[in-house]
Amino acid sequence: MTYNFNEIDAKWQKYWAENQTFKAENNSEKPKYYVLDMFPYPSGAGLHVGHPLGYIASDIYARYKRHQGFNVLHPQGYDSFGLPAEQYAIQTGQHPAITTAENIKTYRRQLDQIGFSFDWSREVRTSDPSYYKWTQWIFIQLFESWYCKRENKAFAISDLIKVFAGEGNKNVEAVCADNAEVFTAEEWNSYSKKEQEEILLQYRLTYLAETEVNWCPALGTVLANDEIVNGVSERGGHTVVRKKMTQWSMRISAYAERLLQGLETIDWTDSLKESQRNWIGKSVGASVTFNVLPITNNQKPATISVFTTRPDTIFGVSFMTLAPEHELVSQITTPEQKEEVEAYILATAKRSERDRMADVKTISGAFTGAYAEHPFTKEPIPVWIGDYVLAGYGTGAVMSVPCGDQRDYDFAKHFNIPIPNIFEGVDISEEAFSDKDKTVIANSDFLNGMNYKKATKRAIYELEQFGVGEGKTNYRLRDAVFSRQRYWGEPFPVYYVDGMPQMIAAEHLPIRLPEVEKYLPTETGEPPLGNATVWAWDTNKNEVVSNDLVDNETVYPLELNTMPGWAGSSWYFNRYMDPTNTDEFASQEALNYWKDVDLYIGGSEHATGHLLYSRFWQKFLFDRGFVPVDEFAKKLINQGMILGTSAFVYREVGTNIYYSAGLAKDKNVQPIHVKVKYINASDELDIEGLKNDSEFGEDYKDAEFILENGVYKVGRDVEKMSKSKYNVVNPDDIVAEYGADSLRLYEMFLGPLEQYKPWNTAGITGVHNFLKKLWKLYADDNGLKVNDAPATKDALKTLHKTIKKVQEDIENFSFNTSVSTFMIAVNELSTQKCTSKDILEPLLVLISPYAPHIAEELWSQLGYETSISTAAFPEFDASHLVESAKNYPISFNGKMRFTLELPLDMSKEDIEKTVMAHEKTQEQLQGRTPKKVIVVPGKIVNIVG
Repeated sequence: MTYNFNEIDAKWQKYWAENQTFKAENNSEKPKYYVLDMFPYPSGAGLHVGHPLGYIASDIYARYKRHQGFNVLHPQGYDSFGLPAEQYAIQTGQHPAITTAENIKTYRRQLDQIGFSFDWSREVRTSDPSYYKWTQWIFIQLFESWYCKRENKAFAISDLIKVFAGEGNKNVEAVCADNAEVFTAEEWNSYSKKEQEEILLQYRLTYLAETEVNWCPALGTVLANDEIVNGVSERGGHTVVRKKMTQWSMRISAYAERLLQGLETIDWTDSLKESQRNWIGKSVGASVTFNVLPITNNQKPATISVFTTRPDTIFGVSFMTLAPEHELVSQITTPEQKEEVEAYILATAKRSERDRMADVKTISGAFTGAYAEHPFTKEPIPVWIGDYVLAGYGTGAVMSVPCGDQRDYDFAKHFNIPIPNIFEGVDISEEAFSDKDKTVIANSDFLNGMNYKKATKRAIYELEQFGVGEGKTNYRLRDAVFSRQRYWGEPFPVYYVDGMPQMIAAEHLPIRLPEVEKYLPTETGEPPLGNATVWAWDTNKNEVVSNDLVDNETVYPLELNTMPGWAGSSWYFNRYMDPTNTDEFASQEALNYWKDVDLYIGGSEHATGHLLYSRFWQKFLFDRGFVPVDEFAKKLINQGMILGTSAFVYREVGTNIYYSAGLAKDKNVQPIHVKVKYINASDELDIEGLKNDSEFGEDYKDAEFILENGVYKVGRDVEKMSKSKYNVVNPDDIVAEYGADSLRLYEMFLGPLEQYKPWNTAGITGVHNFLKKLWKLYADDNGLKVNDAPATKDALKTLHKTIKKVQEDIENFSFNTSVSTFMIAVNELSTQKCTSKDILEPLLVLISPYAPHIAEELWSQLGYETSISTAAFPEFDASHLVESAKNYPISFNGKMRFTLELPLDMSKEDIEKTVMAHEKTQEQLQGRTPKKVIVVPGKIVNIVG
């Protein structure tokens, strides 16, 4: 019997698929356990060895819980809408659906060959109409909902309409647009349908509004902040500018406090929780209103509202700064300053919000020419604009206190704005007031001599008494822009009547993506769906019809934007519970059984994107009674990253000469990445292989390689594994050469799950040799060696200390130390020449979550007809680790001469008698009488003589 891992892998992967071994049931007497991975986007490059890291960890845990008797849901699917497929469509004309299907086929093959215990009967694809039908349905529910501050939850918009019709909105406490006006029931009932719809848009949880967005002209789309890196688009590195556009938005800000408080109820990593807290950005302070002083008699009255966490510093305000995009800028700017202000606004539009937030060194701005009135002193305060103030954060305006804020101080110094000296020499920063004895010094009777907390409360009180402000809690979290000017995304179930959005009834969903000739925006700048010729809604037939039929009476235009990438991923964990349901996104029976994800594994880079939006959608669905819990994942672990070891050749600048690494140090050379497949374990380059490479071999065809000691040595560096760095290791190659179990064990063996660790293919031979040694423990050339021989005491000790350690490791997600434990156990049992079925059967169950293919094969060889996944996890028996005897070192004058095993419960006197009577003692003493015998029970015996 030989260990033919390729045949074994294929045999058991086929068995699992044919028998649906890992299919979960929605009704079971077993306790449920839901293990989930963040599903992948299926890129054209396929998987590299870094991708399966989290999947292997989750698979080990899912298999472990099955052994423990749980009904385990461990599904997989694809986040299959995305910009890469669309960019490929633009370049080649191939429909993104075709590209995506091909990529998914590759991913599925690669995932299967690693032996994951996924329940593939529950696979979802966000780009499948049967899936995005329900994404569209959730969007409609958001549109038909509003958020009540009094009840702190979402309700149906129909309830709000009844209130408006019966009593107006005076007593309504809702999260709504800042410019929402108060009206009576009589006024509401007198409004036209369109006017009522315009008002309702100010309250809906998803709404249309003119919004400052990150616009990428090269990609022709709006980008979220997390899609921008260093001021350019993450995809392609294109320029991003700020632009006002009418967009769909999600009122996630309504849930800011609940999103914050919910972090206390879930077992997620501290770093991830802190990222979300910072993103939500809760601040307690005051809202202050400044009147803008009129420049001309006919100027409309204007006010500037600011939020400040330090209302006690209000007497230090010497100027105001508005965001360049603030709506008041054009209204209050004087003719003399107009040219300068407009030029500054244009320049600012080229910088992303992230750049502006991160840049603390650059000082720039422009004076509007306008002044505001100080609410207490009535002194005129100049109003400037500066890009360090963001339109979307707070009110888009700040009261600038240069003697208390470094940026305000630098700005004032740069533009020679006078700085009041009332706080001169006093540190009024937040940190300074952590000491309650610190006091605020101000030129006002009602603040002098108070500590920070008292002064803040008094300042708020006075602002409210004067009618120029009030206490307020603010959040950095802003409503999420939900429109994308792309083709390959979920279509909105929206058509427009007289410019107002109307929802398509749920029974007519899904609204499928139309065919288009081009995937670029139209010549007039409309999104790609503007190229569709059959993209109008017939309200009589309730179907999509030709654009030529639009009459704005029964046939209306459909929305041209599509939903963002995070739409489908914000609820997919619920769809896995009941993925084939055509009547609802998941049945209440399935939802009430599975409830939530017990273990979620994925990357920390999704902390403020996917994970925050998913929590928002889950809380909304909970409010409306669609799901039973308001947090979707109890425990979340962020896996680290497997890094690649890149290889470099060194080209002398301006030549086609390449110096070996040891010779390049003193040369003017440029390091260039080369494919790691041409590098051996000694860092030597296969020059001929490189020159014959079909991808870029021509670049090296006439190159001269300067060798050292007869070989070309490359340079090495550990970097993120990436196709562009040519350091990607394909799991297909590893599985073919070493087997799936070797790959699984090695990825776990590299180090703790949460850490970053470099890949080194040479290291995999260690775990592969372990698997061969494991095989030999069970079988040799003559067949199976396992028999019914009774287990020895030593073998039982090895088994049960392994059970104890592996169970502790799995529960603590310390998978790397489990692999070491297996190696120790196999070494010990091999030394013991163990063949006992009582030992080797439970050992297989212990190893099977990590190396399922070899475990299944040996389990089958032992005579079992069912999968090892159905076997119970071995129970730890502490009695096998209790020592009943001690192997005493017997020393003579401090030098150990032999050992003697004695019972641990033997008395001191009996130990001495037994040792003295032993023949080896007599041999050492040769008839002499020792001076004394020192006995330390359980430790040593020393004969002094």
